[in-house]
Amino acid sequence: MKLIRVRPSGQERTFGADELIVTKTDPRGILTYANDVFLRLSALDEDEAIGQPHNLIRHPDMPRAVFKLLWDTLRQQREIFAYVVNLAADGAHYWVFAHVTPSFDETGRVVGYHSNRRVPSRAAIAAADDLYGVLRAAERRHDRAQDAVAAGHDTLQRVLAERGRTYDELVWDISTGGRR
Repeated sequence: MKLIRVRPSGQERTFGADELIVTKTDPRGILTYANDVFLRLSALDEDEAIGQPHNLIRHPDMPRAVFKLLWDTLRQQREIFAYVVNLAADGAHYWVFAHVTPSFDETGRVVGYHSNRRVPSRAAIAAADDLYGVLRAAERRHDRAQDAVAAGHDTLQRVLAERGRTYDELVWDISTGGRR
């Protein structure tokens, strides 16, 4: 399947609080499973999704630094939670609160990744988007992808230090509206 660059339409799509998006990938991030909620929101058929890189739904407004953090965490065989805006094949976008975990075989070797996503609150979306705006601004000051990722990562580390939070604590703060 040839990947076609989709332009964001600005149209937002959402899903129910009782729905769960589920995908599985191989260790390289190639989709091996996608449930019906994922297919509906991404505007893809199963045969268009399976065998493709999961980043086929990457929205251009998603900071690269967040994906660096995600992959760095997964390489350490740890789970991660993140707010993500995705781009559907028809140009619509949708926000998710993602939980991504490594999948292990009986010997403890990582054989892929499992992700389930829930619909985030409007307040969480606003808070994540505010943070991501700061990261995107840092990344856009650089032409080279590596420099942009490094700038976004450094900016995220600075924000965490200023707030006295770890990344996990920041995500929890966003999820709970700052209530402890």
